[in-house]
Amino acid sequence: MVIVLRSRRRSGVEEEYRELAAAMLAAARAVPGFVDMKSFVAEDGEQVSVITFATEEAYRSWREDPAHLEAQARGRAALYAEYSIQTGRATRVRTWPPADGG
Repeated sequence: MVIVLRSRRRSGVEEEYRELAAAMLAAARAVPGFVDMKSFVAEDGEQVSVITFATEEAYRSWREDPAHLEAQARGRAALYAEYSIQTGRATRVRTWPPADGG
């Protein structure tokens, strides 16, 4: 599963956001099936995070985690000016060099 979170934060919330984001990343890493997460900031200030889980069940576990739900509510109430989330199954994954050596 691949999740793409695009967001812009409200002014003056950087410290609270960093602390909450670090706690949520640590919690996500503890979910069996979490693969990775990377975040990037565009020139216009939009942040894009790509989060990957090995299975839909692992993603669902994270999506329904009470601490994560609470963090989402906090984000909507005080941290994000706007955001969008796209979620989908990765139907094909290729790496270079190939992970299997072939």
